Amino acid sequence: MDTVAARFKLILMPLLAIALLFLPFLQATDFSYCGDEADFVVTVEGVDISPDPVVRGKPATFTISASTGQAISGGQAVIDVSYFGIHIHQETHQLCEETSCPVTVGQFVLSHNQVLPGFTPPGSYTLTMKLTSEDNLLLTCISFKFKISLSASGSLVSDS
Repeated sequence: MDTVAARFKLILMPLLAIALLFLPFLQATDFSYCGDEADFVVTVEGVDISPDPVVRGKPATFTISASTGQAISGGQAVIDVSYFGIHIHQETHQLCEETSCPVTVGQFVLSHNQVLPGFTPPGSYTLTMKLTSEDNLLLTCISFKFKISLSASGSLVSDS
């Protein structure tokens, strides 16, 4: 039995070490609720941005992991973007374009792909996302920061 345990450790330890190397890349983006989390039908579990920082003129994916205690047949995702505290952009998407509908009780994922224009200034942005039901009831509201760089290396030299 000790031989099996020793072999298991020999295999498991290097795999754990490799997994720990990738842990910084698996970190989710910090977010906060716009109000009291207990008031929302949808609970957000995590926000992932890829790539992070976002590169202007290149595709970016915003992925929101969430869960709900009630079925959702549709609604809207309203996205507001601020740059250094100044509101600069708003867009509205049908919830069923961002996730599969109907959303059943339990976990689900919202995913939004966006290509930011090449002239988008680099810096720190704040995104606020409100999910509303078909009846215009607020399901959840979160806010998080993200950065935009000029190039994939994050330098101030543009690729275009």
